[in-house]
Amino acid sequence: MPVALYTLYRLLLFAAFLGLLWVAGLRSWLAVIAAALLAWMAGYVLLRTPRDAAVAWIAARDERRTREGTKGRSRADQDADVEDAAVDAADGPRADAKADVPTSTDDGGTSVDRKKPTA
Repeated sequence: MPVALYTLYRLLLFAAFLGLLWVAGLRSWLAVIAAALLAWMAGYVLLRTPRDAAVAWIAARDERRTREGTKGRSRADQDADVEDAAVDAADGPRADAKADVPTSTDDGGTSVDRKKPTA
């Protein structure tokens, strides 16, 4: 949350400077560039506390992810690991389960015959 708050403050600074430059008569693409530079400089000076809070939050999150072993891994990878562990923990295949055995067709493609696997 501190990162979102810091970003909001920076956007507000940018909007404020852009509005001031617009009212002052600078109504071209230079106003956007000047507002961005002014907001960047003002943010560096005025937003030290929110910036430090955002940095601390990111560092704590990174430390937690490193400790949990999830750093650099997506949620999809983590979910796949959980699913794989659940499948591995399951009791084996059911006795009445049928294996899918691919067979060739006349048109050169493959179809699937459902037959009992041969051991």
